[in-house]
Formats: sequence, C-alpha cells, structure tokens
Amino acid sequence: MDNSQRVKENDTFKDIFMISGKEFEVQKPHNQVMQSPLLTQDLEDPPDRDSKETRRRKDDSAKVWPLKYEQLLHIEDHDFAMRPGFGGSPMPVGIDIQIESIDSISEVNIDFTMTFCVRNYWKDERLAFPSTTNKSMTFDYQLIRKIWVPDIVFVHSKRSFTHDTTMQNIMLCVQPDGNVLFSLRITVSAMFMDFSRFPLDTQNCSFELESYAYNEKDLLLYWKHGNKSLNTDEHICLSQFFIKELSASSGFAFYSSTGWYNRLFINFVLRRRIFFFVLQTYFPAMMVILSWVSFWIDRRAVPAKVSLGITTVLTMFTIISGTTASMPQVSYIKAMDVRLWVSALFVFLSVIEYAAVNYLTRVEEQKQLRKTEKISGLYNIDAPQAMTFDSCYHDSEMDMDQTSFSFHSEGDSIRGKFTGSPSADSAGIKRRKSLGGHISRVILGNNHVIHTYSRILFPIVYIIFNLVYWGMYV
Repeated sequence: MDNSQRVKENDTFKDIFMISGKEFEVQKPHNQVMQSPLLTQDLEDPPDRDSKETRRRKDDSAKVWPLKYEQLLHIEDHDFAMRPGFGGSPMPVGIDIQIESIDSISEVNIDFTMTFCVRNYWKDERLAFPSTTNKSMTFDYQLIRKIWVPDIVFVHSKRSFTHDTTMQNIMLCVQPDGNVLFSLRITVSAMFMDFSRFPLDTQNCSFELESYAYNEKDLLLYWKHGNKSLNTDEHICLSQFFIKELSASSGFAFYSSTGWYNRLFINFVLRRRIFFFVLQTYFPAMMVILSWVSFWIDRRAVPAKVSLGITTVLTMFTIISGTTASMPQVSYIKAMDVRLWVSALFVFLSVIEYAAVNYLTRVEEQKQLRKTEKISGLYNIDAPQAMTFDSCYHDSEMDMDQTSFSFHSEGDSIRGKFTGSPSADSAGIKRRKSLGGHISRVILGNNHVIHTYSRILFPIVYIIFNLVYWGMYV
C-alpha cells in the first residue's frame, strides 16, 4: 500500500487506498462509523494507524492479504483461458513425483493403487509481480480456478481423487519472475497386470501421464530432474511384494483426431513373495504323495484303498476351489492352475489305478477257478473251495500251487529211488526252483504287477513334472 487517507464528505467517510498507482475507495455512512468506538479512535489519531499498518505489512511482505492477490498478480488484466505463450513455441512443463505409498495390489480386481504428490513446474510471465525481497508467494486451491494450470491426466486409470483432509491438498507457489510450482496429492488406481505366472510372477506396472487437451505443438511434458524425478519414502513396504526397480521414461502417443501427445511413464517392477503361497497352496498340494500309499496296501484291503483314494481326491478339489476364490478371474491359464490341476490328475490316476487292479484281479480269479476245476477232475480229487476276502480274492491259486508242488515232489522222490543219487540231486534242484517260483507267485499274487510299476512310475513322472515346472516359472 502506497498511501491511505480518510476524508469526510456529506456525512460520509471515504477510505482512499493507493495501490500500485490506482485509487480504491470505500464509502461508509457517518452514523455507522460513529457507532463504532474503534473507528472513532482511529479518526482521532489517523497517523498512528497508518504507521502501524505500514509497519505490519513490511514485517511480512510475502503474506497475501484478502483479495489482494487479484490486483497483485493482475488476474483481471489477462485471459487465463489460454496457455502462456499461446500461438508460439510449445509450453514446457516439468514434472516430478514423490511416491508416498503403494496402497494395494488386488489380484481379484486386477489393479493396483498408489498415492503420490505430483509437482508441475512452468513459467507464466502474466503472474510476475514486483518484489524487493524476491520471495515467492504461496496460495491455496482457490486461486487455481482463476489461472491457467496444466491439464495432466492419468491414462488407463480406473479411478482417482485428490485428498481433501483437512483441506484440499493443493499448493500453488508463484515466484516474482513468474515461475510457478503447482503441487497436489492424489490417489490413482490403474489396471495393467499379467497373472500368467501367478504366484511366481514379476509385475511390470506403470502409470502414464499426458495432457488431455494440448498436443506436442502446445505443451511439452518432461521429467524435471530426469530419472531422479521419482522419489519414494523409505518406509514403503508391501506384504506380498518388494519393489525391485523404479524408473521414469517418456514417449509419445498418437490419436487420429488430434495428433501426437507427449507422455510420461512411471515404471516400477514388483517381485512377489511366494512364501505365503508355499505354505497355503503348494505344501497342501503335496497330498498327491499321500495317494501313493495305496500302492503299498494289500489289494484285498478294499475299504482302506477306497477311503484313501476318495479322501485325497476330495481334499485336492477343496484346495483348488479355495485357491480359485482368491485368484484373479482371467481366461488364460496361470502357473498356479498348472500345479494344482496336475496334482489333482495324479491323485485321480491313483484311484483309477486301483480300479484297474481290482478289475484285473477278478478276471484272474475266474481264470484260476476254471483251471483249478480242470486239475481236480484230472486227479479225481476234491478241489478245496477258495476262501474270499471282501469278494475280490480267492486262495485257489495258492492251493493249486501247493497241490502241484506236492505231486511233483512225490513223482521226483519215486523216480529217485530207481535212478540213484544223480536223480536225487536233480530232484532237490527242481524242488528248490519250484519253491522259489511258488514264493514269487505268492508275492505277485498279493501285489499286482500294476501296483509294482505304479510305485516306480508315479514318483518318477511327478519329479520330472516338478523339475520342468520350477525351471519354467522361476
């Protein structure tokens, strides 16, 4: 304020203010002024009042008084609907970002949310103001509506908002030469994630910034400090990820209707921590090994085999359904799907394996029963009836082997009496071979040949699958 005075005209007090060579006056009726003791005291001693106001303004020359910024920044004298330097070269606007937090990464919604402060730097000579101290002036969000600011948007964002607790988190700082700093605190959610390798994945996420209305001929976006324009707080920590890389880059985007636009990229690489999924999914999926126990259980123990097979199958499908509920609903196959469904296939095949063993056992019993009947008719003896165990196994094979073994032994002993010791030695050798074959037939009878091969093939194939799986996805 250059000067101020108060005069009395026709019972009306007039306050005259001189600001930058212009006079501004405020008239007040005499009766309203006289009703105020404070104004009466001011009228009695106007020089003291002027000196106090002048001294108070000199103490803080950067402080913005109510409505003064409109005259100080000459807002009414310019058309701020147009960008600075309209019609000339592109307007350079620098950007830097302070990342405060990565709020959430949702596999179900296939998006990630981040909170950060975006700072815009440009120069608008229309906002230049005289200053003897060369101090900048700071304004709140109310001035934003009256001047030109860059129209930065986040491409491919699902939702975004500016924080307003306790006031609008917007700051505008103007320097005397017209350089402007515009900062705002926002939260943005974007959707760009690939779950084909989930949960052994590394997510390459990015935010993209560009001007909505101004193409490259009007606005030039650039990172203010290069790759150092991205800064993060040291306390940022994610439960399932750790930040592997953070970088800034720039490029161009083309639109057929308006042309080329400058675009800035915020790139960050997130590596997933898999220990949680190892405990919750991969380790329970080892239930497939439990299903192999049935290969060592006697094939006559039908209840044990059936209950074990059904239990493992139901457990695997319960794990699959529980895991699918917390996984992204995508149409392509994920790494987790491959592991779970292959494990479920192994469990299912173990049940099918016992069904095949049970069926082939019945077929062998019927053949052996017919063979036993023929032997009984040949020697004119009563064939012992085979005892059954759970309607799936008969002892006729063992009885037949014992009968044939006794017949061979008697014949060999009789022939040995007439031929001498060499025949006795050969008979002993034959007896031992017959005994060894009998034992082997008993073992194979209790453990079907399919069980024997399954004990070897199932673990070998599963180990090969794990080697291929972990080599491919890790």
